[in-house]
Amino acid sequence: MLKQLTYVQVWVHDQDEALAFYTDKLGMELREDVTVPEMGNFRWLSVGLPGQDVSITLMAVPGPPVFDEETAETLRTLVAKGAASGLFFVTDDIHGTYDELVQRGHNFAIVDEVD
Repeated sequence: MLKQLTYVQVWVHDQDEALAFYTDKLGMELREDVTVPEMGNFRWLSVGLPGQDVSITLMAVPGPPVFDEETAETLRTLVAKGAASGLFFVTDDIHGTYDELVQRGHNFAIVDEVD
C-alpha cells in the first residue's frame, strides 16, 4: 500500500536558474544535487520547504533515449509557456508572504479582472 509522497517533479530549462529561484526567491532548501557521469552527466536536483518531507525535483527536459527529440522540444515549449506543471502552496498570511517574496526579489504579474 502507498504510504507517503516523497517527490514531485517539475520540468525546468536551466537547473541552476531554477535552483536559485526556489532557494533564493522562495526560501526553500537544497535537498540533493547529484551529477551522474555514467548517465551522460544526468543531474538529480531537489529542493523542499524546511520542515516538510516532500521534495521537488527540478528536472531538465531530457532528450534521447528518454524522449525522442520531437517530444523533448514539445515539452520544452510547454515549459517556456508555464504549461507543463504546477505547484500549490499554503500560507497563513498571504499579505505577509507576498511582502516576503517581493523582498526576496520575486516579481508578480498583475492581471486585470476579466469580465
